[in-house]
Amino acid sequence: MNQSVQPVVEIRNLVKSYRRGGQIVPVLTDITFDIAAGDYVALMGPSGSGKSTLLNLIAGIDKPDGGSLRVGGVDITALSESELAAWRARNVGFIFQFYNLLPVLTAFENVELPLLLTRLSARERGEHVTAALAMMGLTDRMEHYPSELSGGQQQRVAIARAIITDPTILVADEPTGDLDRVSAAEILNL
Repeated sequence: MNQSVQPVVEIRNLVKSYRRGGQIVPVLTDITFDIAAGDYVALMGPSGSGKSTLLNLIAGIDKPDGGSLRVGGVDITALSESELAAWRARNVGFIFQFYNLLPVLTAFENVELPLLLTRLSARERGEHVTAALAMMGLTDRMEHYPSELSGGQQQRVAIARAIITDPTILVADEPTGDLDRVSAAEILNL
């Protein structure tokens, strides 16, 4: 890696534990690594090994007990809860295994949601959403509700929603775990 280019994610001596009753359960201990811009990184390990915990820390959903965590040059461990929420809205796109689409909203409306926090006009939001759904091959499904879409189509709507704000990082927690092999391959290619 070129030493003059700052990694998009810098993790140093990260530590995270959870409390279960009176017992402290260590989940992550002394984790250190970098992720360069443009890298595609997969976290693999058995259930309970801390993969989702690490993703939640990188995405600013949770805070570590120790160590440092910088994303896009920002020390997210030093941000207040409100600063962290604003940072997430600008910098993180989330793709989840079970899509997390709102059933009462159309595909278009689900993708538009993150843009409602921006200063874009309704017309500009519409142009962005239409382009994102077209990129996912869903132009003909924009007005459909999640229950009217296949699993692969729902996941593509979720991906469109995740990329709509052009985030610094995309965080995907088992994004293909609920899909058949062909749909999973399509999602990974996207």
